Amino acid sequence: MRQEQAPRGSRSARSAPRLRAPNGSRPAGSAPHRREPSLRVRRRRRLLVLAVVAVAVASYLLFSGGGPGRTILGRITGTADAGTAVDPAVFASGACVSFPPTAGDRHLTVFLDAGHGGPDPGAVGTTTSGRTIYEADETLPVELDAMALLRRHGFTVVVSRTGDTSVIKLTPADVSGGEFTVQGSHDDVAARALCADKAHADLLVGIYFDAGSSPLDAGSVTGYDAVRSFAADNLRFARLLQSDVLSAMNAEGWEIPDEGVIQDSQLGSSLTQASINYGHLLLLGPADPGWFDTPSEMPGALIEPLFITDPFEGSIAASAKGQQVIAGGTARAVEQYFGPPSGRKG
Repeated sequence: MRQEQAPRGSRSARSAPRLRAPNGSRPAGSAPHRREPSLRVRRRRRLLVLAVVAVAVASYLLFSGGGPGRTILGRITGTADAGTAVDPAVFASGACVSFPPTAGDRHLTVFLDAGHGGPDPGAVGTTTSGRTIYEADETLPVELDAMALLRRHGFTVVVSRTGDTSVIKLTPADVSGGEFTVQGSHDDVAARALCADKAHADLLVGIYFDAGSSPLDAGSVTGYDAVRSFAADNLRFARLLQSDVLSAMNAEGWEIPDEGVIQDSQLGSSLTQASINYGHLLLLGPADPGWFDTPSEMPGALIEPLFITDPFEGSIAASAKGQQVIAGGTARAVEQYFGPPSGRKG
């Protein structure tokens, strides 16, 4: 069985070892970011900033009725709007769902992918309070926050998932012991690209988090595929996504390091020879006949804005404030990519 190159955030996870690269491992040519001591000192001082974020989140949950058991979709959109399933015969319930604009209509569709979900929790991280967090739980609110912003600006938005689910309809071959088999993991990511295609999306955005072997690993990175026919648009959007999300985070005083924009061949962890030979992320990469036949057919990029294995960055990723800031930067990048409503992209 074959496993695609999963985004780097899937390296460190609670799932069975057979589905993961060794905890914290990185693909060749992708060196971990090491903080300089001076930055570590500044981070200690800025724990006060994080405390302010925590107080804001607690106040939000107290007065909004949020907290454990809340419906994330209702919290983010402020509506009971359930959207429209793109193809319920192919995708799991609550997966690959389309939402219309809530103001105006730019006649443009954006696909947002909240990484991991269902049998795949993604990377395992921690907060400064010692709470364990899972990547799949933190990517979803970012996706849904960004969706709400884009809908208000006239975009149709298709999301890979609206809850803690897989994207594919699961079969016995996809799961073993409550976790994805290698084939199931491959097929679930491939289903995200298929969802974007079936929705006729004009742009694709992958939202993941990063993980490292050291709590000193930190920073934001964005990947794009350089071999597609629309590679120039991939790169243009990737640069906007990295810049806008990073700027939004650092405007809060978080001082997140810039790991730059890189080709997707430098992201991910390959678990089979086939995925090593493929050398791309399935979400962004080209077809590989007989193994991957449904590549995304629109420009796109994938961002990992924070390391959830760094307690400081993990705390931001797990906070409503942090999720909203990342979503805001993501939505801004999409709007910049397409230009104003009366303009044309390019």
